[in-house]
Amino acid sequence: MKDNTIVKEAWGSRLGLILAMAGNAVGLGNFLRFPVQAVQNGGGAFIIPYLICFLVMGIPLLLIEWSTGRYGGKSNNHSTPYIMDSMGKGKIWKYVGVFGIFTNVAVVAYYTYIESWTLSYVLHSILGTFEGMSQSEVARFFEDYIDIGKSTLGIPYEAVVFYVLVLALNVFILSKGLGGIEKVAKIGMPLLILFGVLLSIKGLSLGESGQSEQFPDASAWDGLNFLWTPQFDSLTNPKVWLAAAGQIFFTLSVGMGTIQCYAAYIKPKEDIALNAVSAGFMNEFVEVVLGSSIVIPIAAGYLGLDWVMENAGFGMAFQTMPFLFQQWGEIAAAFAGVFWFGLLFFAGITSSLAMGTPWMGFMKDEFGWNKNQGAWSFGALALVMGLPTVLFYQYGVFDEYDYWAGTVSLVVFALLESILFSWVFGINKGWREINEGSDIYIPNFYKFIIKYVTPLLLLMVFVSALITPENNDWALSLQGLGEGQAWQLDNSSIIRQISHFGLKEQLALDLPGDLKLEIENKIFYSNLARTLLVGLFLFISLLVYLSQKKRQKEGRTRS
Repeated sequence: MKDNTIVKEAWGSRLGLILAMAGNAVGLGNFLRFPVQAVQNGGGAFIIPYLICFLVMGIPLLLIEWSTGRYGGKSNNHSTPYIMDSMGKGKIWKYVGVFGIFTNVAVVAYYTYIESWTLSYVLHSILGTFEGMSQSEVARFFEDYIDIGKSTLGIPYEAVVFYVLVLALNVFILSKGLGGIEKVAKIGMPLLILFGVLLSIKGLSLGESGQSEQFPDASAWDGLNFLWTPQFDSLTNPKVWLAAAGQIFFTLSVGMGTIQCYAAYIKPKEDIALNAVSAGFMNEFVEVVLGSSIVIPIAAGYLGLDWVMENAGFGMAFQTMPFLFQQWGEIAAAFAGVFWFGLLFFAGITSSLAMGTPWMGFMKDEFGWNKNQGAWSFGALALVMGLPTVLFYQYGVFDEYDYWAGTVSLVVFALLESILFSWVFGINKGWREINEGSDIYIPNFYKFIIKYVTPLLLLMVFVSALITPENNDWALSLQGLGEGQAWQLDNSSIIRQISHFGLKEQLALDLPGDLKLEIENKIFYSNLARTLLVGLFLFISLLVYLSQKKRQKEGRTRS
């Protein structure tokens, strides 16, 4: 007699699950975004709000997403549309769950482009490309690399080739299912931590040995002291709190839908509380301890703290670090380059692999697609969405994706899922779900935090982004509002971003023709990016609608 039992895909081990979850959270933001945010928000002034946000927003969201994922998995739902649908009464929740697929496809489209930079830089470090280059020449090398009309290796469309190669590698691993992701996590996470520790030791031991005639005050200790000296006045600065809350989203990968999809594959009675906390604190160790011990101390050790404060930005990883490594000698520079960009590559790929699981889980559950079909269709969709970020990088397509899909979408989805969990599904049912099979005791005050504090904080983050005051000066704007003055929006606010207010202001100025054309091109390509993003969201929503019709026809609808 033929056995038609369907074997449910599951994680091979608890360690593999925790490493995969940590790999999902540990990403490029841990090493690139966190130190920059810290510098731009007062160093030690940033740490206290950041850690508080981790405790009152990060941990609660991890518990919510792990428990909702496991709850949905009990009904064989492995994607956010139907995980959320199983928890809420009303058709709207499955379409809110579209964010959990949309965000991952949109983010992976440009995230793998950054991954491709890291892989290319590993190769260039081995080849000794940066040997003898000045800091400005290393910075110009990066600009040449992202210009698809130029090539640093003699390969036509080099940036496109590396991008497609990295995306294909992601798809190949995804086609192996959870087992492939678990293997990469078990290899990638230990290597990532090893590389991070080695570079941190160098950063911590650099001291004042990197001083030069040009930078006589350079000191790695200044960088560390700046990052780790608490400044309690930050507790009254809304700007710092918003930056800290925003970093939590980036660092924990909450509000994306990947955690729910990973958790949907664990056993019904398996612990989630300890798993969630373990993955969260592993991420924090990597970010706070390792992330703060590499870029800023090394840069301050050679260029001085003043230079770092003036030039801190995402590009430091690619435009500055290769130059600094050259100060260690040819062989050491090659190893440092491999360690640094290899660390970034592993951080990136463990995160991007997680982004494929929501799409694959949805297509398997609803349309019966196998791993290969799910993985390669995900890759094709990511390629269609991602090529414009590569081809038109200089026109802001990359930035539009990062802002709308990688920032705004995360906050909106996290806010809605926290409301669903606490107020629709019910905090009492949710609390029981969190603690079912738990290996640790979650303090009862977290029940209050999850129901009230977390949603309120998320709402404040969203509203604050919506109406960001001019120059991001909350104290002055609130004072002016109290005195009867109008609220002046900053060009970075969501409201003004939608209308391209800042770019249109520039167009109104008396600018040379070439500058006006450049701004007009940015507006055109920004609108193209938005059209693609809206089209992607509508496409996924259509698939959800069709899947619901299919469920009704098969009698699989939720009662």
